[in-house]
Amino acid sequence: MEKLQPRRLALLVTGMLFMAFGIALSVRSDLGTTTISSLPYVLSLISPLTLGMTTIIFNIGLVLIQVLLLRSRFQAFQLLQIPLAVVFGLFNDLALWLTSWVTYSAYWQQWLIVLIGLLLLSTGICFQISANTLMLAGEAVVLAISTELSRVFGRRRLFVFGYVKIGFDLITVISAIILGLLFAGAVVGVREGTIAAAFLIGTIVKRIQPVIGPPLVRFRGGA
Repeated sequence: MEKLQPRRLALLVTGMLFMAFGIALSVRSDLGTTTISSLPYVLSLISPLTLGMTTIIFNIGLVLIQVLLLRSRFQAFQLLQIPLAVVFGLFNDLALWLTSWVTYSAYWQQWLIVLIGLLLLSTGICFQISANTLMLAGEAVVLAISTELSRVFGRRRLFVFGYVKIGFDLITVISAIILGLLFAGAVVGVREGTIAAAFLIGTIVKRIQPVIGPPLVRFRGGA
């Protein structure tokens, strides 16, 4: 199957590794993690599970949501998102372990860590775009929701991927805030760095994709 060619998978896995280190640095900054990781991170804080384990559980849950939404339209090929989620979760724990030495002594240093993390995360997204293979469950579920809304209610501007992604991220962050308040008695894992991630990741990807995308596509080969 063309989508599972070794070079495509190599780009995908490399992108996931970049993303894991970006998430790890956002955690180390103590300014809040990224939108998509906010819920798994809060779950890891209020339970004995690691961030990697909660990330795996969260992503498998997103695959189940796709199955429920799409039903017979769900392609069996997309079940490969589950082993992908396991690998991504393990990468998260590995990245947290390898960045355990990262610290700060000033607020500006926290922001520097955040920005480096966002750059790494955006680079990982560019690798995934260039791979043009499987999607991580976080993006795949947004695509499924967007597709189903358009199928049931007709094509509308609010149902395009970008707008659905904003809504999905907002629900994820709000859920993380509520869980923190209920079980930790405070808002945890969601701070100004989370807001920065929501606004800057797309912009950074648009800036660097034209630069690193073409050579990655050439390495991938094919259409």
